[in-house]
Amino acid sequence: MTDAVPFVPRPLAAVLDGSTPPGVLSWPADRSVADALTAAREAGWSGAALNLEGTADKAEFMDRCARALRLPDWFGRNWDALSDCLTDLSWCPADRGRLLVVTGWQDYASAAPDDWSVLEEVLADAVGYWRDKDTGLAVIMARGRARAGG
Repeated sequence: MTDAVPFVPRPLAAVLDGSTPPGVLSWPADRSVADALTAAREAGWSGAALNLEGTADKAEFMDRCARALRLPDWFGRNWDALSDCLTDLSWCPADRGRLLVVTGWQDYASAAPDDWSVLEEVLADAVGYWRDKDTGLAVIMARGRARAGG
């Protein structure tokens, strides 16, 4: 029996194979985010999933980031510290690149729109910082709820 090949939409496939620079990408609501993480791993990228379902404030958001991304002890749970962590990824080595899959983000975006706006900027800046480096950073904003299976 062979393992099923995960479905990978063209934008992510192009990032993983190096034909397109990493960016902030959307993910189909009907697909499992596990497919994205599996494809990244198979392409030599490291991956992490950040589930924001039910997150209503900045403190909870920062706690979830610290846990899900396994941020270093020096992470100060504020926007500057998150930006620093995402642009100094020495604590998170990667062969080819890093993929961050964000699920359930709609809850946080609705509950804290001003903080959500800051987060969008932090993620875009981090992706831009790594774009011309040997190990890029790509972020998937999954449109559906977190689903492990496909």
